[in-house]
Amino acid sequence: MKTISKLLLLVAMLPFAGIAQKTVTAESIIKSINNHQPVSLSGAQITGDLDLTKLDNMKQEQQNSSSDKVFISTVTSAVSFINCSFTGKVLGYFNPDSEKPYVKSSTVYNTNFDADVNFENCTFEKEVSFKYSVFGAKASFAKSHFNDEAFFKYAKFEQGPKFAGAMFKNDAIFKYVEFPSGFDFSNVVFESGADFKYARLMDGGSFANAEFKNGSDFKYAGFGKSVTLRGASFNGSNDFKYTTLDNQQTSLNELISK
Repeated sequence: MKTISKLLLLVAMLPFAGIAQKTVTAESIIKSINNHQPVSLSGAQITGDLDLTKLDNMKQEQQNSSSDKVFISTVTSAVSFINCSFTGKVLGYFNPDSEKPYVKSSTVYNTNFDADVNFENCTFEKEVSFKYSVFGAKASFAKSHFNDEAFFKYAKFEQGPKFAGAMFKNDAIFKYVEFPSGFDFSNVVFESGADFKYARLMDGGSFANAEFKNGSDFKYAGFGKSVTLRGASFNGSNDFKYTTLDNQQTSLNELISK
């Protein structure tokens, strides 16, 4: 009987063993990227900080007026993460002097992407930062969960980025971003602040059914008539001062109802 009981217990455990999440280190991903190999992972847990700012091809950018030193790393092959979780930070931007206000100049590390970038239905437990990053091909963060701050300030997208169905539990920063046609924030949930100050949203795109639960900032943002906010809900403090629609002063009510 004891043998049969042990056998039944083993059989009962097999389904759980079959769905166990595999673990991949951030270091191994960086190694593949440095070897110019495409990265394609599904259902994996990524451990450690995925710091893309100091790749082997890092080069110093020439600065015309700034005293800052800017170093650019470039991801040359496609990266795809589906149903993955990231336990550490995901960094395409790093400024080690950001918390040193007495420093007159700083050293900044940035990451650009030449090929497709796909983070679909992923969970980011810690900070995500792609400040100043250039996405030269497709970029998707659809259905992903951002549990810490997400920085896309000054990011440049060559194609409309996809964030459809994503959830931002902490602040989402898209300040100064110029969004190309086809950007998609439909059904996104912003549980904390959403900062789109100075953003340019002139071409076709969507915030349909998006939920802004704790305030938004679209001050000085520019919208085009081809951008829809149909079904979007706005709660908390929302700033649409100096916001324009086709270069004419507008309001939140007008944007929602158009």
